Amino acid sequence: MTDLSTLKLFTTQPHPCSYLDGQEATTLFVDPDAAMDVTLYSQLSQLGFRRSGSHLYRPQCALCQACISCRIPVNLFRPNRSQRRCWQRNQDLTIAVVSNINTDEHYELYADYIIRRHNDGDMFPPSQAQHEAFLTSEWGVTQYLEFRLGEKLIGVSVCDRLDDGLSAVYTFYDPDETKRSLGVFAILAQIDKARSLGLPNLYLGYWIKQCEKMRYKIQYRPLELLINRRWMRLN
Repeated sequence: MTDLSTLKLFTTQPHPCSYLDGQEATTLFVDPDAAMDVTLYSQLSQLGFRRSGSHLYRPQCALCQACISCRIPVNLFRPNRSQRRCWQRNQDLTIAVVSNINTDEHYELYADYIIRRHNDGDMFPPSQAQHEAFLTSEWGVTQYLEFRLGEKLIGVSVCDRLDDGLSAVYTFYDPDETKRSLGVFAILAQIDKARSLGLPNLYLGYWIKQCEKMRYKIQYRPLELLINRRWMRLN
């Protein structure tokens, strides 16, 4: 175990919140010069930190605690009816793990997704440099799940392998494939992957009750929430 008391942390200045209108956010960052490895990354994930590119961060807002870290205990997870239908509907897809997504094919799918699904967000407009920096492979733990329909790439999930689970970093997919519910399928595929690797958890990032874009995570049960530094289970 790494002594976390020696780790340097930095905070940003308050800035407009990306999730809740009218709120100010402050972000706590791990020293980017810290010697990071899978053990330290896993410890920090258990404390609610997330990865974005080469940075590990956690919300640390003075007046708001709406961002709650959540994870799925994969061996206890039971899909609901809608999730079972989604899984069955996508059985014609092939899933492959690849080590690199710095190709024109992957970038074109990513750019199309950002332009058509998230043109009101922080990542718009997309760029090649942003794609590589945001979804980069870090510390030897990152893997990419490709979803293909025949030869056509229709989705990618970026996930990190931790000591106690997978961390779902980001998923992007073909916006035209709406009937497939690829966002749901990507989570189900990562749950299945974690089980196959003998890992107990899938970390989903932050659940924000008041934010429609983040509220969907509560649909995966049981779900564990990090509250007052303890993981509490919702059945």
